[in-house]
Amino acid sequence: MNLEFLTVSLLVVASPGTGAAVTIATGLSRGTRTATIAALGCTLGIVPHMLAAVTGLAALLHASAVAFETVKFAGVAYLLYLASTTWREHGVLAIEAEGAKRSSWEVIRHAVLVNLLNPKLSMFFLAFLPQFIAKDDAAPTLAMLQLSAIFMAMTFAVFALYGAFAARMRSHVLGSPTAMAWLRRSFAATFVALGAKLALTSR
Repeated sequence: MNLEFLTVSLLVVASPGTGAAVTIATGLSRGTRTATIAALGCTLGIVPHMLAAVTGLAALLHASAVAFETVKFAGVAYLLYLASTTWREHGVLAIEAEGAKRSSWEVIRHAVLVNLLNPKLSMFFLAFLPQFIAKDDAAPTLAMLQLSAIFMAMTFAVFALYGAFAARMRSHVLGSPTAMAWLRRSFAATFVALGAKLALTSR
């Protein structure tokens, strides 16, 4: 396995972003098990981007300014929605004590949408993965799927660790209403910042 691919992939996965923020917030609000489910949802949100890159749809997205902007601003809108629900103590990302149950499906749905509505992921798969496939590879599509699977496995592992660490801090947070309010507002601000960053990105 190409060490450079593993190193760069780890740096990309571990860098702060929407997926990490979702998993950490979920770990703080709902604990380790639900954070792991959120990590799975973020990972599943990568699948459409991977398939788009393999089938060439990502190239179309990259070539069409309208398509790119549509997906991008849908992602911005969803991040602002997450910021709003987090600030108002509603939704799957609310920092709260044990109480109302959140279904696994709801957690996964939110996590999937966060990554699904990020067109930069398609650009990543289109521009990054092909660099690690030999020009004379007899089955380049299979090689790309294999690299994508490794990237997704790394994503799940890193995000699950983020969530588990956040869950370990859960007891300290839940014992302080002030800390809970501060964290909730911090995550809301984080989603606004990530939305603004996405809005400013270009093809």
